[in-house]
Amino acid sequence: MPNTTVRIRVRMTARPIDEPHRVSSQLELLFDLTFVVAVAAVTEQLAHTIAAGHADVLPFLQVFFAIWWAWMNFTWFASSYDTDDIAYRVLTLVQMAGVLLLAAGVPAAADHGDYTVVTTGYLIMRLGLISLWLRAGIEDPKYRRTAFRYAIGIGALQVGWFLRLYLANTGASASVLLVAFIVLAALEWSVPLWAERPRATTWHPHHIAERYGLFTIILLGEAVLASSNAVRRAVEETHVSVDLIAVAASGLVMLFALWWLYFLHPAGPGLEDRRNRSYRWGYGHYVIFASLAALGAGLEVAVEQTGHGLHLSETAASYAVAVPASCFLASLWAVHTMIADSSRVHLVAASAGVAVLLLLPLGTPSVGPVVDLALMAATCVTLVGVASWHENFRQSDRTESSVSTE
Repeated sequence: MPNTTVRIRVRMTARPIDEPHRVSSQLELLFDLTFVVAVAAVTEQLAHTIAAGHADVLPFLQVFFAIWWAWMNFTWFASSYDTDDIAYRVLTLVQMAGVLLLAAGVPAAADHGDYTVVTTGYLIMRLGLISLWLRAGIEDPKYRRTAFRYAIGIGALQVGWFLRLYLANTGASASVLLVAFIVLAALEWSVPLWAERPRATTWHPHHIAERYGLFTIILLGEAVLASSNAVRRAVEETHVSVDLIAVAASGLVMLFALWWLYFLHPAGPGLEDRRNRSYRWGYGHYVIFASLAALGAGLEVAVEQTGHGLHLSETAASYAVAVPASCFLASLWAVHTMIADSSRVHLVAASAGVAVLLLLPLGTPSVGPVVDLALMAATCVTLVGVASWHENFRQSDRTESSVSTE
């Protein structure tokens, strides 16, 4: 029987890089559930703006950055310093509360440009993480400089975010606020690079790969939920039609194919062999994750357009799915090549897939999302077939080479 006793206090020291059987903890899984709420909120808002004919992509990308960055920072910290004692659990709870507050502020941010609640929720999340880094610095002298650098860098940037909020509340222009966001986001990205110069933290490659995979599944689940809700509303308002079933089925097949492509190449071994590329791999997932969230919104729009019609062109509804799916394929290939050997077959397949997805709505302007989504799903399934065949071929070639060498 596993030991379920809560430890009152455990000295916070760096965990081993090669710790065997390292998997996500129950606390990490609970932590992820709060992000389900936040992602659902931002996806729903994006779907509403697309359906209204004016996709507010910038607010979506900004709020999603706050969600993703807070999740990612805690994930990498936990991979190095998870003690699972009472203080650690309480500070994790603080961050979970911040996520839920941020989610509550998404409608105001999307509809009125009011980021007060979003920023406050983000601050609460960051205060919890700052406290954890301070504790790590105090209790682990070997990594003290690194931990304190994290605490200082994260803390200083919170002042910057509140200055941006002050500018927004005093009537600053949208361009000024956008520039401020870009600068602050770039500084956020630079904190880990600066903090780990004295000594790199001991994150576990297979644990990190699993955590990113779990968040990918969460985003795919949100896409399934978004399209399911749209189907339910369409059924309630009209009736079940062949077109509605076809669009829903195509969306499900597409999501399944994208899941297959993401998990076709295990990231753990690559991160273990190329730890120096972990920053680019981790940061590159922003595009992957944001694409999946936007794809959920696009599928919801496509279902609603088919079910009862929207004040939106058929081509625009198709592109609400095609654009995020294309971004996912391109970013997935780019991220994979950072930790694994590049392949011309995969590059050609990814490029062809992106081209087909983006050109399909233009080539079929009168058929609408029903045919477009079916063709998009077929394209993604084809990519799965090509990538799987090539991986099996390469694996067989490696096995034969190993046998001949012996």
